[in-house]
Amino acid sequence: MHVQIALFDGFDPLDAVAPYEVLYAGGMATDGAVSVELASAQGPREVVSGTGGLVLRATAALDPGRADMILVPGASGRVGEPGEVPEEEAAAGAGEWQRDAFVPVLLGRTLTTELPALLKQAMDDPDVTVAAVCGGSLVLAMAGLLEGRHATTHHLGLDLLDATGAHAVRARVVDDGDLITGAGVTSGLDLGLYLLERAAGPRVAHAVEELFAYERRGTVWRAEGAVPGTL
Repeated sequence: MHVQIALFDGFDPLDAVAPYEVLYAGGMATDGAVSVELASAQGPREVVSGTGGLVLRATAALDPGRADMILVPGASGRVGEPGEVPEEEAAAGAGEWQRDAFVPVLLGRTLTTELPALLKQAMDDPDVTVAAVCGGSLVLAMAGLLEGRHATTHHLGLDLLDATGAHAVRARVVDDGDLITGAGVTSGLDLGLYLLERAAGPRVAHAVEELFAYERRGTVWRAEGAVPGTL
């Protein structure tokens, strides 16, 4: 399984690095059966995160044609509702990234790039799985790609998921077949381990858990089994 993590200006480093490290360790544990790289829609470049200007290098162009999975991180910045964002900041273009911008602005600017078209290509391909951490689900939702799908995101964004036609689920990880999403930023570890379990099995995932001294949290939600009554 080859995974590309899609970096964009203002991304949250933990959303990207947590699953990257899990999947990289999974690759070592499987003699290369799992591989992961950082990519961007614009190709190889230095990508500025939303956390103190921290920079990661995308080493490849985002390409659904050569990836088995594309993972979208969220953004890091100030938290605010769309109505609270200053008009001049909301109107800024994609090339006007600034430190400490509002998260909704950073996520919205991805829609002015090549990223949504590439994500649609991935979502339309039954051989490609799309995953997202935190606000990465909102990137997909705002691009119109989650209508009718079950997904999760940071708890502050669940209403927006619903507003775009998705079925928001309050869970740590949601498995909707070829769409797998994680909640808040630290859930990138849980999502990465679940993706590794799906690709390589529970023994490999458990070995990486032990290596990282981390135990997964929460239940992976699927649209399966009996519908629970009122509790």
